[in-house]
Amino acid sequence: MGFDPWDAEFVADPYPAYRDLRAQGRAIWWEATGQWLVPHYADVSALLRDRRLGRTYLHRFSHEEFGRQAPPPEHEPFHVLNGNGLLDLEDPAHGRVRRLVSKAFTPRTVERLAPAVERLAAELVGRLLADGGGDLLTVVAEPLPVAVIAELLGVPGADRGLLRPWSADICGMFELRPDEETARRAVRASVEFSAYLRELIAERRGRPGEDLISGLIAAHDEEGRLSEQEMISTCVLLLNAGHEATVNTTVNGWWALFRNPAQLAGLRPEKLSTAVDELMRYDTPLQMFERWVLDDIEVGGTVIPRGAEVALLFGSANRDPSRFEDPDVLDLSRSDNPHLSFGAGIHYCLGAPLARRELAASFGAFLAEGVPPLKLVREPEWQPGYVIRGLRELLVEF
Repeated sequence: MGFDPWDAEFVADPYPAYRDLRAQGRAIWWEATGQWLVPHYADVSALLRDRRLGRTYLHRFSHEEFGRQAPPPEHEPFHVLNGNGLLDLEDPAHGRVRRLVSKAFTPRTVERLAPAVERLAAELVGRLLADGGGDLLTVVAEPLPVAVIAELLGVPGADRGLLRPWSADICGMFELRPDEETARRAVRASVEFSAYLRELIAERRGRPGEDLISGLIAAHDEEGRLSEQEMISTCVLLLNAGHEATVNTTVNGWWALFRNPAQLAGLRPEKLSTAVDELMRYDTPLQMFERWVLDDIEVGGTVIPRGAEVALLFGSANRDPSRFEDPDVLDLSRSDNPHLSFGAGIHYCLGAPLARRELAASFGAFLAEGVPPLKLVREPEWQPGYVIRGLRELLVEF
């Protein structure tokens, strides 16, 4: 079976198709979406750092100059929200916003959150244990990152139930060829989430606290401060990127452990650091990352012209035998593990330290004294999405 993101069998196990793609070459034209697929680790890593590519082209070209069609006007709320976040900005705007966000979202911020992360993870695993088991996805994996981001932003407890549906609807637009209903939901969520954050920002201006929003309001340098839209887009990106990737790493990771019982039996608290990175490499939560070609590039003798789009295949890169020894083997003690799941270059994930902290706390809570070993109830099914790839549910018992 070849590369087919809309095929359920491919989504369930894309890795054999990636092996075939790597054998075909370093840049493969894919007619279905008009993209160049890049499957090799060295190329993906290099192109993530190559400034001849960009997440956007609008800092240099108009849609017409770049040979692309502008998105429909009714999608504008989504594109304004998405386009002002760190993930889709390019320099010089990216550098300015990242410097300011980094003043508020510091290593000390993550350390200050650590006790809350540990406590929340223990509480959620405790609930699953009290019930004798259940859906690990909905009881543990989903609530933890939402609660952590809500804690980080200072979102009141009564409002936290709003965050997950907004995130899911917005992230639907990152799949290949989203349909009109997906776009409609994403636009509505963008409008509602932006309005909510605008009120929260106004409140924090009057009554600053210890939360990240207060930090973003206060952050400044010689070039000025963040605009309100940049603050809103930053908060939404922290939820979307932090939430979706962490949820899927958790459930995909447990599914990988159940299929590798020797590795599961050897999972120990002192191994959690390398284990988390290996689980992110082995079954990558974000399978594809797209970039626009701003100036002609050459990949493996193939010239890819300005105006084209490349699809960097993270899942394939993380299983490339030219970089990883025995890449199809899950090895929780793997120390040489420069996986690309957090990206690279100027867009390297700003929240990576927090994500690692959450994942270690989540898996670690199942290793706590008094918590019996987990057992899979039945083989899970995959959600239809390919770019952000995860399970529908993960039913377990103790």
